[in-house]
Amino acid sequence: MNASHTQPIVIKRTTPHAMVQNWAAADVLALFDLPFNDLLFRAQQTHRLHFDANRVQLSTLLSVKTGGCSEDCGYCPQAARYHTGVENQKLLCADEVIETARIAKENGASRFCMGGAWRGPKQRDLDELKKMIAGVKSLGLETCGTFGMLKDGMAEQLKESGLDYYNHNLDTAPEKYGDIVTTREYDDRLDTLGKVRKAGLNVCSGGIVGMGETREERAGLIAQLANLDPQPESVPINNLVPVPGTPLENAEPLDWTEFVRTIAVARITLPKAYVRLSAGRREMPEAMQALCFMAGANSIFYGDKLLTTGNPDVEGDRRLFAKLDLAPL
Repeated sequence: MNASHTQPIVIKRTTPHAMVQNWAAADVLALFDLPFNDLLFRAQQTHRLHFDANRVQLSTLLSVKTGGCSEDCGYCPQAARYHTGVENQKLLCADEVIETARIAKENGASRFCMGGAWRGPKQRDLDELKKMIAGVKSLGLETCGTFGMLKDGMAEQLKESGLDYYNHNLDTAPEKYGDIVTTREYDDRLDTLGKVRKAGLNVCSGGIVGMGETREERAGLIAQLANLDPQPESVPINNLVPVPGTPLENAEPLDWTEFVRTIAVARITLPKAYVRLSAGRREMPEAMQALCFMAGANSIFYGDKLLTTGNPDVEGDRRLFAKLDLAPL
């Protein structure tokens, strides 16, 4: 048996918010290398220490500004330089967004996420975003925004308007990042997360797998997330949806067991975070989703559309939840 299967991972407690810190990429890789059943068992044990294993947090994501982004993220159909069939859409008005949020709440969502395809918003954009956020918050929903890189003072404005979470994904491991994005640096992402945390917002940050990365690079991504201090409160794990016209349109699909392993490793290393099944869930069979929940996933995007790619419909999710005896948080 590989020695890494038997050597314990040392859990180092630092701050009250960050249960696990100083995860070396090699230690995270050792988790990936565990026998599949052992890994899921350990993840389930960790999950039950902090969450009700039979409840899942439901979020709805709305694209409030679509297409025309100046970035070159190789996975994204909203980049202006790629020909993907995504039509540019100006920033929605606040009233339309608030009405969509109201319907999402009626369908069981507890968090409403708003996404804007920018490198970063301008102040005039922020003024309208603040109206949306305040209106959604007034409905009794948690609010989340993902609007790209933030300038000084912007995170504070979003916080004052009622934003609870800010999403800014690390995407992949530092050593893989330059193969995926060249229009911004990895440190730019960390800088925005620092601004978000300084403003007192909760952090939502995860990544995308299936972009041609190695298992070692997947471990590097999880290590980066786990070593943020404090750790993110939400960690979306996306399975690449290859879109024709993007550089990654012909990416080799990730084996389903490797995706489930990624969920389990995220749960173990980020024990108090909501680990969210995000992009790619529509392509996952029900049994694969069930294994992801067993591995510690406890949040999903719920509704018809995930930015510009499809998402399982509400009724389908309700049927799956009934089969698995899961209930919304």
